[in-house]
Amino acid sequence: STCACVEYYGKALESLIKQVKIMSIHGKMKHKRNKIFTEFRKLPGGILVCTDVMARGIDIPEVHWVLQYDPPSSASAFVHRCGRTARIGNVGSALVFLLPMEESYINFLSINQKCPMQEMKPQTNVLDLLPKLKSMALADRAMFEKGMKAFVSYVQAYAKHECNLIFRIKDLDFASLAKGFALLKMPKMPELRGKCFPDFTPVTVNTDSISFKDKNREKQRQKQLEQQR
Repeated sequence: STCACVEYYGKALESLIKQVKIMSIHGKMKHKRNKIFTEFRKLPGGILVCTDVMARGIDIPEVHWVLQYDPPSSASAFVHRCGRTARIGNVGSALVFLLPMEESYINFLSINQKCPMQEMKPQTNVLDLLPKLKSMALADRAMFEKGMKAFVSYVQAYAKHECNLIFRIKDLDFASLAKGFALLKMPKMPELRGKCFPDFTPVTVNTDSISFKDKNREKQRQKQLEQQR
């Protein structure tokens, strides 16, 4: 749903999935967008992590799956997203992830978009990749900051969802969500003010000590810290 989520999960997938080309695209990539799109279109296989900037008006042949991590903010966008697969007589699949409290969205789509859906049973024997994502955040400040920004942007987008009777920010399990983003600590943001999270355990490491792998960025950060001191 957000550029920050694309940035974070794009980088995460690059590290977690080997021998598969991972590309990312979102609305803030003004000049790079066409280049990435053209390159992805030519690939024999790969994964494109994207926002709704790719939901309509583009054609990529032979897309097998459209995985929707976030339910789209508008019902029509759901159909446009699904339409990236099964082009010109081909067969394809589209999946949207929903929490149990969000299941009435299925009826809403069925009535609003005449779009029947089937439940896909959760996969068994799923690998727990969160420890690896946490290690990546501890090893590189860029990854740590991307995770924090992605979480904040996700919560803000959820709060603005047009179906706010179904997607209620007050019912969101912030602790589980933070774990899903492999956060090392909870960020400071208005939506979390005054709340306690006994189910979330922050790392004991002082996150200010996490450095950038990029030496130039780290040098700049140290300079800023020195000025603050």
